[in-house]
Amino acid sequence: MEISSKNSYNSQTMESQKAGENVDKNKHKNANDAHGHCYCGKDRNLNIVELLCASCNRWFHESCIGYQLGKLVPFMTNYLFICKNCSPTGLETFKKNQAPFPQMCLTALANLRQESVKDGSNKSMFGKDREIIPYIDQYWEAMTTMPRRVTQSWYATVQRALIKDIQVMFTYEEDPNQGPMYGLFNIELTNIKPNYEAMIKQGQLKVTDMGIATVPLAGNVKGRQGKRRPAVGTETGAPVGKKGRSSDLSSLKLPSHGYPTEHPFNKDGYRYILAEPDPHAPFRQEFDESNEWSGKPIPGWLYRSLCPGVVLLALHDRAPQLKIAEDRLAVTGEKGYCMVRATHGVSRGIWYWEASVEEMPEGAAARVGWGRRYANLQAPLGYDKFGYSWRSRKGTRFHESRGKHFSNSYGEGDTLGFLIVLPESHSTKYTPNTYKDRPLVKFKSHLYYEDKDNIQESLNNLKALAGSRIFFFKNGECQGEAFADVYQGCYYPSVSLHKNCTVSVNFGPNFKCPPNTDQSYRPMSEKAEEAICEQTMADLLYLTENEGKLRLDNFNL
Repeated sequence: MEISSKNSYNSQTMESQKAGENVDKNKHKNANDAHGHCYCGKDRNLNIVELLCASCNRWFHESCIGYQLGKLVPFMTNYLFICKNCSPTGLETFKKNQAPFPQMCLTALANLRQESVKDGSNKSMFGKDREIIPYIDQYWEAMTTMPRRVTQSWYATVQRALIKDIQVMFTYEEDPNQGPMYGLFNIELTNIKPNYEAMIKQGQLKVTDMGIATVPLAGNVKGRQGKRRPAVGTETGAPVGKKGRSSDLSSLKLPSHGYPTEHPFNKDGYRYILAEPDPHAPFRQEFDESNEWSGKPIPGWLYRSLCPGVVLLALHDRAPQLKIAEDRLAVTGEKGYCMVRATHGVSRGIWYWEASVEEMPEGAAARVGWGRRYANLQAPLGYDKFGYSWRSRKGTRFHESRGKHFSNSYGEGDTLGFLIVLPESHSTKYTPNTYKDRPLVKFKSHLYYEDKDNIQESLNNLKALAGSRIFFFKNGECQGEAFADVYQGCYYPSVSLHKNCTVSVNFGPNFKCPPNTDQSYRPMSEKAEEAICEQTMADLLYLTENEGKLRLDNFNL
């Protein structure tokens, strides 16, 4: 029996070594290279939960992972994790598997060993009944997806698991005072990790040119407690356009700048901003190592808003009935007028973007232009004081539901340009809001800041921005000045559609029909990097202004 166990251990060891070799070949790096560990670049911390990426072979701190992992304990091996840098969706993939008793014993002994190192007792051998079984019983739900046993018959199973793998995974000694004692055969805790090579052989993972990927994608993988996660792209897809553009989300494979497919929408007076852990927040490490926050609200200042790296149509900041294309650069309407905004807005400077009418069936219409964050998504752009639009029918321009003739109509095949001029103003706030003082809410394994709309206050503070102007272009030719002295504020490229009209957008830098203008404009695509810098500055100002006040021991729930 002992020889058989050793062969099993050697086989497992060889499989783990092969997994490491495959990962290194695919990613051309390993855990000891210059890239270091985790998104934060900090070293491993054995006192907290860390996950090993199956593709890049780097360890990531639980607190730095945006995906809400649920209950876990350190030194687990029964999971699959792919970081957002390696994931084809740009979002982290995580799956916890059922752990057999030998793995649970290994995890329990590793944690008991680390706790003894931390408290200074430095024990290496532990009693089954006094320490190992109580640890497994306390953290059962965190360690495995296997339902908790009703009876205590599993105590004997733990005993058999420990004895079977003596001198393979565990060591044994008889203590004259405490009786049978068990410890780890390999006391180097940093070597405890999942056997991804075995997962490849079992078909759970596959080796690709881009690294290691899941089979199937995360949307169709069974998640924690055996529940099946909703398939990626559960929304009904838009019809395939004449130009070959498909908006079918049922087969959606998000690009690297992906956004969670299932997400809360901005509606009912609330807005939701995707959050990610802020590794530079004060008391971040103390929070990570504390066990007192389980089930309690997380302080918002420990996170930061996730700024998209590319300007696209926003999935969350739109009317839910609109269908967004896979690349998030086209939208198709349905029935009555409703709107979608871009992910980024501008409040000063000269900016330009263009939209192409892919399909305009009879009876359909579009109103396209610039809108602020409070423009009604369930209405046409220009319905209220927060938007300025250009309508396809009769070329009418709209603001506050008042239409005035502006140009000839536009339709299918036309490419439209939208240029806004926003002069500098001392009364305009250019620093974006920090959301670190907002509450965090969990939705489908991700955390979001919840921000309450304050429309009435915005209406009361509306002021015209002297010298501001909006120009519209058709196929590169300027149609003239549409609006002057617009209200100061932040304006987003916006598209509102009536019925099944399809419009694609282009935020630059290469435009299909460059505008014929003397204005020195910037393409909207340049706003992405600038927005990251602005948001970082807003967060730093908040942390500086509240230095000494942001503490875990006085966090007011």
